[in-house]
Amino acid sequence: MQRPDVLVLGAGGTVGAAWMGGVLAGIAAETGIDFAACEHIVGTSAGSMVAADLLAGVEPRAGGPAGAGAPAEDDEGTALLVGEPSARGNGDGRAQGRASRLAGSFASAAGSSLAPLALSLGRAPGSLVRAAALARIEAAHATLGDLGGRIAGHGLRWDGKLRVACVDRARGRRVVFGAPGAPRATVAEAVQASCSIPGIYRPVRIGDDEYVDGAVWSPTNMDAAPALRETHVLCLAPMAAQLGTRERHPAVRAATSTAIRLETLTLQRRGAIVRVVVPEPADAAERARVTGYRQGRALARAG
Repeated sequence: MQRPDVLVLGAGGTVGAAWMGGVLAGIAAETGIDFAACEHIVGTSAGSMVAADLLAGVEPRAGGPAGAGAPAEDDEGTALLVGEPSARGNGDGRAQGRASRLAGSFASAAGSSLAPLALSLGRAPGSLVRAAALARIEAAHATLGDLGGRIAGHGLRWDGKLRVACVDRARGRRVVFGAPGAPRATVAEAVQASCSIPGIYRPVRIGDDEYVDGAVWSPTNMDAAPALRETHVLCLAPMAAQLGTRERHPAVRAATSTAIRLETLTLQRRGAIVRVVVPEPADAAERARVTGYRQGRALARAG
């Protein structure tokens, strides 16, 4: 298996982040690939944090301590990456349930399909739908300030490699920080914004605008990848399968499946070579890391 030119890391919460770390660790174990050396990395929500860690030199974890071999089945690890609240970090899991209900309500309000609206109807209609749906969601008070501080500690600067997908709350349009023409922001601000789930976390103000979770636009934002003819794209899409103990809202599942299909076609029409990897079911972060690690090794062996 060769190193991809572009690595796309999708949304998926704590469990999805653990799975992505496992997949990358499994591939690296078989091939020695350094994913930080990819030409571009596109991150959405939890994927933006995985991306920032990679570029900061934090090796993807298979489940055990950094540098350890294959993970133990019962390893709990440390779930530092979020994208939706975990039950461990939110008491009895009511916040996680609320996130799921809000996601379902948002997908339904947006026509049961988020990214496809923008792709098939044009940017203006899709943005208007999102802005209207976001306006209906009750403002939250919780913040991801600790996450922003952790990412700021990496000392990353925009160098053309990292792309972080967010949504402008008032306009409902996607903004990809790190891409040419994007508003000025720090990497930490962009990652914090990309993970700020509407109704769960307060939007992040950058300049004069407020930004929220990039998954509001798409579960992967794969079409934002700088990919042309013969560009090899590897996309890890946690939301394309069931991860965690809570069943996803049917509207969210439908939106995810449709968005990934359309975005894959978009890149293929540019001549890119696209490989999308989806998870095997896992009910917790530690299990997701284990299954991801095994998937990654199998993927690498298959070439």
